[in-house]
Amino acid sequence: MATPGAEHWTWPPRYDESYLPPLDQANWFPIRETMPSDQRDELILARIQDVMSYAWDNAPFYRRKWEEAGVHPSSVKTLSDFEKVPVVHKEELRSDQAKHEPFGSYLCVPAHEVKHINGTSGTTGRPTAFGVSDADWRRVANAHARVMWGMGIRPSDTVLVASPLSLYWGSWGAYIGAERLGARVFPFGAGTTGQTARTVHWIRQMGVTVFYGTPSYALRLAEVATEVGIDPRDLGLRILFFSGEPGASIPSIRSRITEAFGAEVFDSGSMAEVSPWMHLGAASNEAGMLCWQDLVYTEVCDPQSYRRLNYGAEGTPVYTTLERTSQPMIRLLSNDLTTWEAPSADRGRTYPFLPRGIYGRIDDMFTVRGENIYPSAIDDVVMAAPGYGGEHRIVISRGDAMDVLAVQVEHAVDVNDAALAAWVNRISDRLRTVLGVGANVVPVKQFTFDRTEFKARRVIDDRNLLRQISSATARTQDTT
Repeated sequence: MATPGAEHWTWPPRYDESYLPPLDQANWFPIRETMPSDQRDELILARIQDVMSYAWDNAPFYRRKWEEAGVHPSSVKTLSDFEKVPVVHKEELRSDQAKHEPFGSYLCVPAHEVKHINGTSGTTGRPTAFGVSDADWRRVANAHARVMWGMGIRPSDTVLVASPLSLYWGSWGAYIGAERLGARVFPFGAGTTGQTARTVHWIRQMGVTVFYGTPSYALRLAEVATEVGIDPRDLGLRILFFSGEPGASIPSIRSRITEAFGAEVFDSGSMAEVSPWMHLGAASNEAGMLCWQDLVYTEVCDPQSYRRLNYGAEGTPVYTTLERTSQPMIRLLSNDLTTWEAPSADRGRTYPFLPRGIYGRIDDMFTVRGENIYPSAIDDVVMAAPGYGGEHRIVISRGDAMDVLAVQVEHAVDVNDAALAAWVNRISDRLRTVLGVGANVVPVKQFTFDRTEFKARRVIDDRNLLRQISSATARTQDTT
């Protein structure tokens, strides 16, 4: 990118580690972040060509895949041409790593250059290892510093990282981003029994001003602070930013966090595989996220054809890293769900915008009586209800002739039976309007359900158990 000084965009990417913008400057790189989007697209196309040529020469995984599809880097002459490049599925990455341990044949640097290992937990299959070179580690740090600067985080802040310091990329990405922009970093972690109460006291003791974690944990933190007699607004937090689960762009969840802490709330995050994952990140105090296209090129695509959709449409993001050299991701399919809008200079940066953030996964969608339902839609309704007690569960089961959807909702205030029935009816009516299907709302006492210090898991699909039993019964009958 032909721009001066610290904004110079090279391949492979190199950054001036001593650079910081003036404290009163809103943009880390004003030229790159505010240039006309069509002009940036021309430069992104050139970078995509660089990345594809690099992967062709260094990653047997991509070369095999593209040769089978009849694609060569030289054939990509427009961004429309790039849509013809086959997408990569996460299952392909896992399979390739199983055949080419430990980092897969899409590792583009010698194995000895891998200095950091992150990855998935493997709870739903073979774990995926992320091999990160020192150079890529610094590129992620610089990228995240840019986005965090856009959130208003400055060197004078103390940033508490309230998520596990483990294989989870989220914690490390927030850590090195805050460190790069010169802030004080407090890697407190999360997940240990009783840790939330200690978090409350450490926030006050250390003068923490910025919180990073999941929306679920922020709500739990507010709840625990209140339990120990501390108003969450008195903790002194001025910014909370999140990743790891939908929530910070869901209106009811966002408003609960904002009201609890009296602070600014920012959404961020895409997939660990495409770190810098903050390439989807807020840069103004409103719901939604910008697509920082010069970090990771994002296409919102049709879930069947994987072709880029027009602005205003709903689809699944497909990501291409533009700065990673150790394990580049080129058209990685997310299977997440979002809606996007055209760039607008009114937002201070000329990037495409996701007004509702990432609000679900196609995999998480369930169907009840012919209606496709995303858990986040239910979350938004019940969390907005006055008297909501802090947690709920979504239970799908099989009745005599059809699926049954029930939502167990904690109620925070003791009321008489008539008032409780009216409360249930209001939530039921709202759910029917939003979902297009009725739900049985079941009120339960506050603190019925366990709280989480990481990602919330609220959906219980009893139909899966029924299918497993039926399948096991059928197998038994076949063998007798």
